[in-house]
Amino acid sequence: MFRRIFVWLGSAVAIVMVSPMLAMAQQGAAAGGSGDGLRAGLIALGAGLAIGIAALGCGFGQGRLAASAMESLGRNPNSEPQIRTWMIVGLAFVESLSLYALLIAYILQGKI
Repeated sequence: MFRRIFVWLGSAVAIVMVSPMLAMAQQGAAAGGSGDGLRAGLIALGAGLAIGIAALGCGFGQGRLAASAMESLGRNPNSEPQIRTWMIVGLAFVESLSLYALLIAYILQGKI
């Protein structure tokens, strides 16, 4: 069952990745073949992928961190202040990674 899901997900990702590149290649060829349209399109694609992948990873990381914290609170409720403190620190580190990806995307958008 999971294999089918991964096949469908992989097919969808492949379609999404290929279709914008074809459109950008046609735009670059119409502009005289200089490749500036293709370059700008690939930069925009890279910026969008940076944000998307970072948000996906951040969501998985935060979910895993919260689930582990709740599990350890269920096993040892008396350690709640220590677990809460380190959970907040961990969430800040996970969130900072997505903010770095956002910064990189803004820098890439400035290159267009």
